[in-house]
Amino acid sequence: MAPNSTDKDGPAVLTGTTTSGDESRELPSFTEQFASSPRGARLARHLAVRRMEEWGHPSASDASCAVALVVGELAANAVRHGRIAGRDFGLRLVLDTAAGLVRVEVADAASAKRPPTATPSSYPVGESGRGLLLVDVLAVRWGWAPRQPVGKTVWADVQIETRAQTVNDGGPAAAGPLVVPSHTSAPAEVGEYGRRPAVS
Repeated sequence: MAPNSTDKDGPAVLTGTTTSGDESRELPSFTEQFASSPRGARLARHLAVRRMEEWGHPSASDASCAVALVVGELAANAVRHGRIAGRDFGLRLVLDTAAGLVRVEVADAASAKRPPTATPSSYPVGESGRGLLLVDVLAVRWGWAPRQPVGKTVWADVQIETRAQTVNDGGPAAAGPLVVPSHTSAPAEVGEYGRRPAVS
């Protein structure tokens, strides 16, 4: 089964290495397993913020806040909807400064419980159902892929400030607040997530 994803800006899958010519480099990453519990989800979010700080994005930065929210929502979904007794969930963060992205991957053991094929077109009324709406707003793209031998990985690519957005003294550029792209009301095609309208 092929992974479900959207690709508006280039390849949707970060492989852990990038190649330009004959040269390849390893991308900085963070991988950890957590208990499939609310406490495990909170710890995953906390450690994601700490890793973002180590990568040069302070906890109050737009990039760190966006990654923390996406990790929190995907981890909460793994605990609530993907929990299988005796199995943990996994978190992987990959920093690709050249692309200006952080890939967030949350893996759980529930193969049969998959994310919806499209985000809801309206705001949910109940106490739950807002998590994927938030992920859809904060991520450039997101999707899921089956995991072998069992389970699935839900991923999201979150845009971060790039080195081109820094000023000469090495401090962050005055980039302003996080700009969230507007969404169309058209549903995503089957098997695609996080579609964004073209930005002109």
